[in-house]
Amino acid sequence: MLSEIDLFILDMDGTFYLDDSLLPGAVEFLETLKAKGKKAVFFTNNSSLGPSDYVEKLRKMGVDVSDDSVVTSGEVTAEYMLRKYGPSRIFLLGTPQLQRVFKEYGHLVVDEDPDFVVLGFDKTLTYEKLKKACILLRSGKKYIATHPDVNCPSKEGPIPDAGSIMAAIEASTGRRPDIIVGKPNPLVVEVISRKFNVSKEKMAMVGDRLYTDIRLGKNAGIVSILVLTGETTLEDLESSGIKPDFVFKSLKELCEAIQ
Repeated sequence: MLSEIDLFILDMDGTFYLDDSLLPGAVEFLETLKAKGKKAVFFTNNSSLGPSDYVEKLRKMGVDVSDDSVVTSGEVTAEYMLRKYGPSRIFLLGTPQLQRVFKEYGHLVVDEDPDFVVLGFDKTLTYEKLKKACILLRSGKKYIATHPDVNCPSKEGPIPDAGSIMAAIEASTGRRPDIIVGKPNPLVVEVISRKFNVSKEKMAMVGDRLYTDIRLGKNAGIVSILVLTGETTLEDLESSGIKPDFVFKSLKELCEAIQ
């Protein structure tokens, strides 16, 4: 099955790097794919940065990547909203980088009278923003989240991600997002398939999380590959109902399997 894959969708945090450190086999994996005429695209649910920010980060880490090599849940959300609703007025729980992504897709980020409340991984979150979002949601505004991750991996250990902010909003308002766009929503694979002109039958998802990365593979009907360099342990895998097609210790081991 691995020999038939033309495009590998690579998770980033916990799969390719951790904070600013590359994980074992990361660069070697990309070099192997290139030598075999295969492609890799990075996809991250972490919407605190935009695609160009991640490209810059990878290059600073010594990874040779093209400008279009990264797709984020924020970008998929902005494209989904544009296709479904057209340019929209958005109250955003998100960073300045995420705000830039929505503006690039023609949306307006506003404080008053929005069409939508959009929740991302907001590292600039304040109580005032959280309060305003809850007030807007109680008034009936549509509610979209970029991704469901409860925690984001870091060298300090797991830190609160969008899912944790989502839980706080639900505790206050009783509302869950009307749609969560990032992994494991198969919309991710549809966008990447369109962007790179590769059919789903030739794609694989590589990641460290069962409930986002591997579930995406299952939901979208593509090959799923778990690496054990991030969140999931073998004990987690044994007790979970979500089973990947392949399991490797790291990208280094996966690299050896496709050579």
